[in-house]
Amino acid sequence: MQVKAFLETTIEAALNPSFLEVVDESFMHNVPEGAQSHFKVTVVSDAFEDKRLIARHREINGLAAEALQGPVHALALHTYTPAEWEARGGQSMVSPNCLGGSKHDQ
Repeated sequence: MQVKAFLETTIEAALNPSFLEVVDESFMHNVPEGAQSHFKVTVVSDAFEDKRLIARHREINGLAAEALQGPVHALALHTYTPAEWEARGGQSMVSPNCLGGSKHDQ
């Protein structure tokens, strides 16, 4: 299973986002090559209007449940309404370096 494609397809179908970015950040962590274990997901959708952050994250976690039961160890979620995204200048947060044995800096 290609986790990135699964996440993109599943989120796209459920939320019809105006912006969706799924980044495999596994290479930044101390995992076997090709692990598909750490992902950053940025979603901008009208579906998030009037929803608190925890509800947005629960929705994405529900959509990603299959992957979370398998290869995915970490899922960094950045969920915005279109107005919030515009206020951020269309920029997501930068992921911090891994603190648990990163290969990124080796």
